[in-house]
Amino acid sequence: MIAAVNKVLVIGGGFSGMTAAIQLARQGVEVDLVEIDPLWCPLGAGITLSGPTLRALDTVGILEQVAAQGYLSTNFDVFSPAGDLIVQLALRPPLSDKAIPCGGGILRPVLARIFADKTREVGTHVRLGITFDGIIEHADDLEVSFTDGTSGRYDLVIAADGVHSQIRKAFFPEAPAPKPIHQSVWRAVLRRPPEIVRPSHWLGRTKVGVNPISETHMYMFLMESREFSEWIDPASWPGEMARLLGEFPAPILQALVPQLYEPGANIDYRPLANLLVPLPWHKGRMVMIGDTVHATTPHLASGAGIGIESAIVLAEELLASADLQTALNRFEARRWERCQLVVENSARLCEIEKSGGDKDEHAQIMRESTAMLAEPI
Repeated sequence: MIAAVNKVLVIGGGFSGMTAAIQLARQGVEVDLVEIDPLWCPLGAGITLSGPTLRALDTVGILEQVAAQGYLSTNFDVFSPAGDLIVQLALRPPLSDKAIPCGGGILRPVLARIFADKTREVGTHVRLGITFDGIIEHADDLEVSFTDGTSGRYDLVIAADGVHSQIRKAFFPEAPAPKPIHQSVWRAVLRRPPEIVRPSHWLGRTKVGVNPISETHMYMFLMESREFSEWIDPASWPGEMARLLGEFPAPILQALVPQLYEPGANIDYRPLANLLVPLPWHKGRMVMIGDTVHATTPHLASGAGIGIESAIVLAEELLASADLQTALNRFEARRWERCQLVVENSARLCEIEKSGGDKDEHAQIMRESTAMLAEPI
């Protein structure tokens, strides 16, 4: 095998980091992965899986498990606040030499567990509850010290430590910080009524959506415009979601309100921000991927997907070239426009929603973005 690396450190055990580890380790590269969370347990409710994301999961080798433990669907319904169907959008499958579903959903911790099992299965050396303490670059490798007092030497460090990346802050100080967009998202896990068989949105002054994530459950999200970030007492979250749902008299939505007060709803609230770090995403023998460089809002349901894709492309380029800098340059060239499209178009969709802007422009951006993301990576 001609490869630019023999031993790699991945910092961060999210979807991007695990994908990079899987794709490299299965081709014989020695991979260490460190994750600061000792439980390796992501927070969050459900996650929407677009067709292109499902294509990426197939490349990683976990689509079958995702289909079995999540929910695959076709098409997409859009309703008025009162519950009148506005349009059912037909979703195209992504371009592939295999039959890939159009979309679906899964509980985020379930997807993380599937990824974690695959990460270990391919031989990645996983260490939890630690992260890097220092990194020194030598002529032919990097010397990394860890917070548990150990150290190691690597051909490459892959920074996949997320939107609040410590690697980015320490070694890429010129990179911008995440930018708040003055919109927040509420999420909850609810029992799925039998009539909810595909992703559905209700469009009013705000936006509510649901997506099936299993045969029995779905997750709900609700977008709320806020001019500033503020702390909200978690004890008030069910009441806040119920209040916001009051703007949507659709009977199916109002019937869900009692579930918000149940412990199993696992309500999650967070202000949104985005991030697009200009190229280059690498310095010497360090490279950043995923939310570390292209964190996006959920308006195109593609944040996790483009992170997984970026890790796949990085592994492809590292395995295709004996020269590390050539491989990293090719990786960046393949990823920039696609990641820029998702971050910037998601931000524009957010602005239209907050201002009550042109719904035709909103629909056009959705159509064009979906078509471009269906193209090969």
